[in-house]
Parts: sequence; C-alpha cells; structure tokens
Amino acid sequence: MKRPSFANATALVTGGAQRIGRAIALACADAGMNVVVHYRSSRADARALAAEIASRGVGAWAVGATLGTPASCEALIRRSNSLCGSTLSLLVNNAATFPEGMLREMSFRDLSGNIRVNAWTPLCLSRAFAKTVRSGSIVNLLDARIAGKDSGHAAYILSKHLLASLTRICALEFAPAVRVNGVAPGLILPPAGKTKAYLNALARKVPLKMHGEPGDVAQAVLFLARSAFVTGEIVFVDGGRHLLRDVFAR
Repeated sequence: MKRPSFANATALVTGGAQRIGRAIALACADAGMNVVVHYRSSRADARALAAEIASRGVGAWAVGATLGTPASCEALIRRSNSLCGSTLSLLVNNAATFPEGMLREMSFRDLSGNIRVNAWTPLCLSRAFAKTVRSGSIVNLLDARIAGKDSGHAAYILSKHLLASLTRICALEFAPAVRVNGVAPGLILPPAGKTKAYLNALARKVPLKMHGEPGDVAQAVLFLARSAFVTGEIVFVDGGRHLLRDVFAR
C-alpha cells in the first residue's frame, strides 16, 4: 500500500493558532503541507502563524469561524477547499473547551456545552470533510484522561469519551476513502493559570518521569496522517501515564 504523499496536500487545523494546535500546524508545514489555520477569537495569533508558515515555502491561510452547527462546519470546509484550490487532505480536530467542574455540580447545560465543542463540532466537520474528499485522513485530539478519572473536569472528560467513540465509529463509516484516528495527549502544557512547575510535579507519576512537549503530539498526528493502513486507533502521547490505574483521580 502506497504511503500518502504530502506534496500539494493541505491540512486544516482547528484551533490552530495557539498551544498544541500551533505545533501541529507548524509540523504539517515542515512536512510539506499547505495549512489552513482555523481560529475563533485568536485572529492576530492565527495571522502571525500563517505568515510564519508561508515563509517556509508552503501555502498558509488564517480563517476565522465560530463553529457548532452543521452549516458552519460545512462552510469552513468549503472555504478551506476554495483557498487551497483543491480538496483538503487532512483534518485535525484540535479546537476544544476545557472548563473545570465536578460531577455533583454538573448541569445539563455544562454537559451539552462541552459536547457541542468537543464532540459535535468535530463530528460535523468530519462529515463535511468526508463528503468532499476522494481520500484523506482525520485526526481527533482527545485526552489521556479518558483512560482514567478526572473528577475536576467532569463535563469535559465525558465529551472526550464521546469523541473517542466517534473516532472509531467514523473510522468504519468513512472507510475506505477516509481514515480516522485519535491522539490522546497527557502532560504536555500547563493549563491556564499554571506554570511548568505544575507539569514537573505531576511528571513524578509518569512512568517515563517527564512531561512531553507540543511537538510530541504533532509528530503523532503526522504519523497517523502518513500511515495508510491505520484507522480507528487512539495513540496515547503521555509517557505511559494511561497505564497506571486511577492516575487521574485527584
């Protein structure tokens, strides 16, 4: 089976202006892909990143969109295809919301809000992508917490469990034209308001005794994009932390 080529390929990275999304966008560019950087509110960061990507000799576009409905997702896919002059080759569903909240306090609004951003939008984008391409790849960004417990982010983790299930269902639904996989990062970047000291403290619980970097996640995305005989898989990029029982209970 021929390995997918990135020559003249274009990737759409949702929430690509900052943090892990930024690293994925840059890795796609370094691999030779054109990149559409989607953003919701980080316009300046997205435009600066697109300029940096373009300086590497590939096409780059920053596209703002508020997602959450099938129509808005279809519009983003159409816009991306129009900009690159063909059809997308890779969709990276990276955009997410990460609010705190305990299970005993969780409302239906909390749960539905997380599902809308973290599962429903990736599904709508994936369906729109699969309709337009002859062949391609989708990579969903999950979370290593799906292997354990995280009582402090109940609605979030439930939405990521749903996205994990959707990853496998879509892999079957969209085959053979489109492969669908997931990457589940662990300790990569500190959450808002935390520093690297937060990661270093938690790294003691990781089998590899270290935290990762955004580039580690980006390379896993590229691996899945290149691997023509892999679909329906979830790659944990967490130093083995998901192997430890109840490691996320805190």
